[in-house]
Amino acid sequence: MFMYINGQVVSEEEAAISVFDHGFIYGLGLFETFRVYEGHPFLLDDHLCRLNEGLKEMNIQLSFEREEVVAIIQSLLKKNNINNAYIRWNVSAGNGMIGLQTDPYLEPNTIVYIKPLPPANGMPEKIGQVVTIPRNTPEGVFRLKSHHFFNNILAKREIGADMTIEGFFLTKEGYVAEGITSNLFWVINEVLYTPSLQAGILNGITRQFVLSLAKSMGLVVKEGMFPLVMLAGAEEVFATNSIQEIIPIKKIDGYDYKGVEGKVVAKLYKEYRKHSTQLWSKEELGGIKE
Repeated sequence: MFMYINGQVVSEEEAAISVFDHGFIYGLGLFETFRVYEGHPFLLDDHLCRLNEGLKEMNIQLSFEREEVVAIIQSLLKKNNINNAYIRWNVSAGNGMIGLQTDPYLEPNTIVYIKPLPPANGMPEKIGQVVTIPRNTPEGVFRLKSHHFFNNILAKREIGADMTIEGFFLTKEGYVAEGITSNLFWVINEVLYTPSLQAGILNGITRQFVLSLAKSMGLVVKEGMFPLVMLAGAEEVFATNSIQEIIPIKKIDGYDYKGVEGKVVAKLYKEYRKHSTQLWSKEELGGIKE
């Protein structure tokens, strides 16, 4: 496969950065993952907005606009001869001396990874498992989609390599947080629930889109700090992320759910599928900004 690094499209074997990159030494880096559907980078504006806000937080002097990003994506799609793809847009701080830097990072490294995906076709039902390790708190005011992934890795080790299982974190106080690579939703009496950002979760782009989609469909939505026992009364549970989209959950530990048979999750997925080849942002639904 060919990838993009700092203005050039190169083969995977040619791609390299310095060992003095502070993304490597201190974990100062951010990334976004998203899907390209038939050549269209779904919700790209929302991903870039979150990325640009995170770069400001990390004092990395760089921001991205839709036009330049689309041009890079199109060049990669053409070079790799694919039309449906996984994209990881990665920015690391760039080179620096050994030691913690307070000055802005002026020459960050931009790396864009790509791999082919089959056309979207249905929802991948999974089983959930609550992990024993608590969700760590954000390192700043809000959680960034950063290189700091050891909490997630420890949780993944706990559930093992089975891709049909998703692990779910609780906060140290016992509130439902998020999945290892996803956000979590559930339905009780036709009301859609999801943990609030106060739980220290990542404000996932697909999470935001599903909330806007649900509101546009007239669903009642409640965000908050919820105990695990609340899932005992749920009829439907599903997770979301930008690559796997909407993921029905059949079971979490001792609790059983409707999985792909759930009415709410089926409606949401049907609407999701209508928009994936055309929308640039959730705001195009007329949704409410968070």
